[in-house]
Amino acid sequence: MIKIGLYSDDRTIHPLLSSALGKEFQISLESDQEGMNTRIAAGDCDVVILDLSSDHDALRERIDYSRRLIELNLPAIVMADDGLRSTAFELVRTGAFGYCRKPPSVRELKTMLSRAYETSLLKRQLHTVQQRLEEPGTCDRMIGSSSHMQRVYELIQRVTNLNAAVLVNGPSGTGKELIARAIHNLGARANRPFVAVSCGAIPETLIEAELFGHEKGAFTGTVGAREGYFEQAADGTLFLDEIGDLSLFTQVKLLRVLQQMEFSRLGSNKLVPLRARLVFATHRDLAKLVVEGKFRQDLYYRINVMRIDSPALQDRSEDIPKLARHFLRHYAGMFQKPMDGIEPEAMELLQNYSWPGNVRELENVLQRAIILAPGQMVRAEDLTLSSDEADGGDLEDVVDISDYNPASSFERQLRDYKVKLAVNAVRENNGNKTLAARSLCISRAYLHRLIRLAESDPVFDSDLRQTVNG
Repeated sequence: MIKIGLYSDDRTIHPLLSSALGKEFQISLESDQEGMNTRIAAGDCDVVILDLSSDHDALRERIDYSRRLIELNLPAIVMADDGLRSTAFELVRTGAFGYCRKPPSVRELKTMLSRAYETSLLKRQLHTVQQRLEEPGTCDRMIGSSSHMQRVYELIQRVTNLNAAVLVNGPSGTGKELIARAIHNLGARANRPFVAVSCGAIPETLIEAELFGHEKGAFTGTVGAREGYFEQAADGTLFLDEIGDLSLFTQVKLLRVLQQMEFSRLGSNKLVPLRARLVFATHRDLAKLVVEGKFRQDLYYRINVMRIDSPALQDRSEDIPKLARHFLRHYAGMFQKPMDGIEPEAMELLQNYSWPGNVRELENVLQRAIILAPGQMVRAEDLTLSSDEADGGDLEDVVDISDYNPASSFERQLRDYKVKLAVNAVRENNGNKTLAARSLCISRAYLHRLIRLAESDPVFDSDLRQTVNG
């Protein structure tokens, strides 16, 4: 399914195009830049239809936005009546994908939308290849070169062209959908639909109809037949996120589909073959849920043929600078606010924070920082973190732990207490500093700083330093 963003003030054209273009296209209407920016940032827009308005101010705004879409490498089809045809041709000359008359010929518009999508897909694939040449170890649109991410990339490459079920497991905000999209984009199904479904967001009373579809009159309130997500995915990829939130009743239904490789809409006896490749994801421990009787063991074995663990951001803190710079470039462009970079103190703060919300939280923090920054550099004071303890310690610790005065009784006792906690955690985890940092809910970088403090402070207790070094 090709996702179309319709940027228009004319609300009557949306239902007309949705009906005329058919199920191959999903059209969403936005009437302002903010709405379009949000949709583009969420990855819900493959092609934009830019409806030129005869209003002078609105027309100027659309022209400026067309140039913005060109910078984002997002194909734009300009739709205009005969009076604005010359303006539309000028936008095509400067980079817009194409022009269609308003009202459009449905056949011509369908062809143009499909060509725009295919061209955009080829450009993304070319960008992926170039990215691999420039920076070995990357994968599709994912960012990071840490050992954790290299393992993820390796597993993705192994499963792209296999039809086996894949379970992506990891905390919320780590990019499980990006892993699913990489599996899809790098395989033979890349030009087929990718349908993402959050199982936890659908009410229990509706989830069966949403997944498998329904016929007219299948239950109270239905006014017509509807394809479910399994049919919409066709021979592409169906990504079922938060699979651990399904009820036992729905689990039975899903298990039967996976066993029989076919399903039927609610209210119908006609069997529909399952053609889509299935990728599942969860932030929950399914094995534990099986023991507790909350998840079916037979379904667990069906979906857990191949497992990919999506690492927490805290476990790959070396990737934070690259991620932060990526978000800075992306949102600086989207907000049309030139930014030169991130000051060292701000970057240190980002690296020492524990990131309970993972990459999603980092993205949110950078968006807000770009808005708050008075200049063209993100400063430490522009970063709004979720707590006053950016890494399990006070903000002062993050900026420079050496600022504490050893002669101060309170400061010294506080510092010594933190170091003792760090040493005890390392000892209790048999020297594994990653596990030690996780048990204290701090970053590994901050743990190492506490240990270095103990090693370098001549006044600090020698037996404690010996424990750290041991």
